[in-house]
Amino acid sequence: MAGSLQSASRLAGELRLDCDVVVVGSGAGGAVIATTLAEAGYDVVVLEEGPHVPNTGAMRPSESIRHTWRDGAVTLAVGLGDSPSINVTAGRCLGGSSTLTGGVCFRIPDHVLDGWVKEGLTDLTPEKMDPWFTEVERDVHVEEVPANMRSRGTELFGEGFSKIAAPLKPMRRNTRGCHGCGRCNFGCAHKAKLSVDIAYLPRALAAGARLYTGCLVGKVEFSGTRATGVSGRILDFDTQRPSRPFSVRAKRVVLAAGAMFNPLILAKSGFKNPVLGKHLSLHPSFRVIARFDEPVRGWEGAMQSAYGDFYEKTDGMLFNSVSVPTGVLAATMPGFGTAHGKLRNQLDHLAIFGGMLHDDATGTVRPGLGREPIMTYRSSPRDRARIPVLLRRMASFWFEAGAKEIFLPVFGVPGQTADSLKNFPLEEVHGRQMECSSQHPLGTCQMGVDPQRSVVDDHGRVWGTQGLYLGCGSVMPSSLGVNPQLAIMTMARRTAGLMVGEGR
Repeated sequence: MAGSLQSASRLAGELRLDCDVVVVGSGAGGAVIATTLAEAGYDVVVLEEGPHVPNTGAMRPSESIRHTWRDGAVTLAVGLGDSPSINVTAGRCLGGSSTLTGGVCFRIPDHVLDGWVKEGLTDLTPEKMDPWFTEVERDVHVEEVPANMRSRGTELFGEGFSKIAAPLKPMRRNTRGCHGCGRCNFGCAHKAKLSVDIAYLPRALAAGARLYTGCLVGKVEFSGTRATGVSGRILDFDTQRPSRPFSVRAKRVVLAAGAMFNPLILAKSGFKNPVLGKHLSLHPSFRVIARFDEPVRGWEGAMQSAYGDFYEKTDGMLFNSVSVPTGVLAATMPGFGTAHGKLRNQLDHLAIFGGMLHDDATGTVRPGLGREPIMTYRSSPRDRARIPVLLRRMASFWFEAGAKEIFLPVFGVPGQTADSLKNFPLEEVHGRQMECSSQHPLGTCQMGVDPQRSVVDDHGRVWGTQGLYLGCGSVMPSSLGVNPQLAIMTMARRTAGLMVGEGR
């Protein structure tokens, strides 16, 4: 029997449901778990706080931000001490942050898995994880981006990178029929990006799952230590404020609300754990823009088409190609009035590339006054020292490729030439002066073998409870050093497979 997709905000009265499994969150983790369990014959209910926005690809970037990005794209992890504050991209819509990614799909690096195995997670070896990765890669159609879809800006960065380090490698993304319009973060107009709202949720519906949007889950309900369902408030359709109550009774509960919200739901449910909400990793990311004498038209080609991991194992640095719509790029340029206008008129001469750090997971998530969490982040001494190294390396790649000027992610600083950068005191710039972003909040409910040092066991089961599972980026035992979309989907698929086995 086919399932249903409904907006709870448009339903009258209280919403009370019964099911085998309730899944909180419809993003990369929740969608995969819901689909796996529904196709295994379980009665599944999926609850999503955000709306269903099927036509995002037809929207302007500003419209997409308004309707699908959490907090209008101003979600912030507040930097403590000399750490930069980090703008965190998070989705609030059916499909979650999966709809906002560039489609990048990295497997968890072997050296990261090896580290988890040494900590006691012996079933997470590269060999044992390979079948799970292979299945998900097939489901979302992971493919290499061909070289002819690299923008001229990416080619130029690659020329400089290869002179100093090594050639760039082709990116792997969950796409089919990509046109290279370069606006993946704001929705794909061609539906070529196979985010979970396209690759998984229709399968869940076909298998009988029931999906409800506009449901803000407050807490998990328990009978003793056994999870018996969830409760919360339906969001008013017009104001998006919590209004009528709802409840779902279930034999098993899966929280897949991400690293930002799983700790809040668990805390409100009375769950206590010494590491809950701690060890937040963000992969702090920095962009460096370069100006060339020649037109480069950096927006032409796939948004993310190549990467360089030459320094990842040794220095924890990954370099990712990126292109953004010209209006967004122009807004990031320094200066005001005439000075800004001069740069705006040279947009076709500008190219952009990103670099991110494999960080030490030093952030925290705690409840705020409203429904949004308070996130703080204090860079470890090692991470803080690597930021100027990362930026100088990126600048050197651009200058090797012939750039005349580069623009650092430092507020109020004009463009730098190769000569002026040598004397620029980048190492002395305070963290609060740096522009930093993240699309990868992870690890606030870590998986592990010790209940005093982790929140879930190696099956995704919450310690000290029965019938309660976590299935999203919050369970990652450490920072990954690579874009986590595929990792989240694969870890969720593994947890769902173990749940099916337990049920049988």
